[in-house]
This record gives sequence, C-alpha cells and structure tokens, in this order.
Amino acid sequence: MNEEVKRLALSEDYSYEDLISILKILRSPDGCPWDREQTHTSIRKNLIEETYEVVEAIDNLDMSLMKEELGDLLMQIVFHATMAEENGAFSMADVVNEVSKKLVHRHPHIFGDTEVKDSSDVLRNWDAIKAKEKARLSSTDKMRAVPPSLPALMRAEKISARAAKDDFDFPTSESAAEKIYEEMREVAEAKSESEVFEEVGDLLFSVVHYARKLGVDPEEALNFASNKFIGRYAVMEEKLSESGKNLSDCDFDTKEKYWKMAKSYKKTV
Repeated sequence: MNEEVKRLALSEDYSYEDLISILKILRSPDGCPWDREQTHTSIRKNLIEETYEVVEAIDNLDMSLMKEELGDLLMQIVFHATMAEENGAFSMADVVNEVSKKLVHRHPHIFGDTEVKDSSDVLRNWDAIKAKEKARLSSTDKMRAVPPSLPALMRAEKISARAAKDDFDFPTSESAAEKIYEEMREVAEAKSESEVFEEVGDLLFSVVHYARKLGVDPEEALNFASNKFIGRYAVMEEKLSESGKNLSDCDFDTKEKYWKMAKSYKKTV
C-alpha cells in the first residue's frame, strides 16, 4: 500500500481533490477490477440513474438525501473525466475550466458591460450567446440540438417552446385544446398499426403544447399523476383485501367500484 492510498484509507475528511485521487487509484493497474473494466458507455446508465435520484431528493426536499445523491452524481462526473484523461482527451481540470469560461461568457451583465432589466433579459442573452457559440443559426438547428436522449415529454416541451419563440404557436390554450380533440379523432380513424403509432405520437405532442400553454410542466405533471395512480391503486387493493377479495380474481365492475372508492380518499399519493 503506497503512501497516498494509506493516507486516503485513514482520512476522516475528504476534499474535492481527494475524490479525484480516489477515482484515479480505483482505475489504476493495482486498483479495483470492476472500476478498471468500465467505459463511458458501460456507466452511462448509472449517470442517468444518479441524476434522477438527485431529482427525487429535490422533490422530497430531503437535504440529507440530496447531499448524498449529489455526491453520487459528482462521482459519476469525475469517473467519466478520469477515463477521458487516461485517453488524453481531457481532465477534470479541463471540465471545470470549460464550464467556468462558459459561465463568465454567458453572464456579460456580471462580467462585462451588458445591461439587463430582469431575468427575462438574462435568458434572452443566454440563448443568443449559446446559439452563437454552437453556430446554431436557424430555429431548426436549435430544435435539432435538443438531445434525443432526454425523456420524450421533456424533449417535446423544449421543441414546442422553441417554435413558440418564433410565434409558431396556438394563440390560446383553448385552441391548443381543440387540437387534442382533432388528434384523438385521427387516432380513432387510423387504419393500420403504423398509422395508430404515428397518430398517438401526434396526440401526445398536442397534449404537451396544451400543457405549455397552461404553464404546466408535462414531465412533472405526468410523474405526479403516476404517483397518484399508485396511491389510489394501493387503497383499492387494500380495501378489496379487507373485504376478502383478491384483486386479480375480481371482475371489471368490482374493480371499478373499489377504484371509485379509492378516488374518494383525499390523500392517496
């Protein structure tokens, strides 16, 4: 055991630099076999999962859990940077330098002479500077830049919002709602599986438009609805069990009766 490994093994308080050292040790020839085997692709899923665990901690306003999950997310970032440094691509220092330069450049009202009235001006400047940096000249370029790896609802909302910036938008929320009914009819009239697939996509996209017009985040709203469904399902299952019934053995009318009962409970999420 070398001195650095020994120091880290005995330490009680670790720094940001220690985290980088730990990842380098784990990836070293004498390090952890599992960590040495990993690639950017193999731990891609881990990065996504850790991000969602941070989001869960934020949603629950759990500061203790957030501290832990932010650490796990930071570890994933350092892990990727460590692998990149091994291949001579970039280091964690390069990552920090890059994002620092970006923050300074995109805040000319703080680090330059640009004047802004409010946060709306800040966002407009940010978008303009970002578009110039990325050489995204057209609105289509900006839409295509929305990562396909985003959750579908989130990606659709960003694309919809981009179109709205060009005034390509429904004039009112009512007109957006009318589009939903139109798309529902087209789903019902679809003749083949491929047509149904396409029309259901159009229907979902129109719902995203409507949600944006109402000022509702569709991703958050759907997650809330999913949690509510689980809560009500749990109540339904519990009440059926109390009545000596098994959910899987009940007919539809019985399930519907108990589902309505579950909906009457105020707190089901």
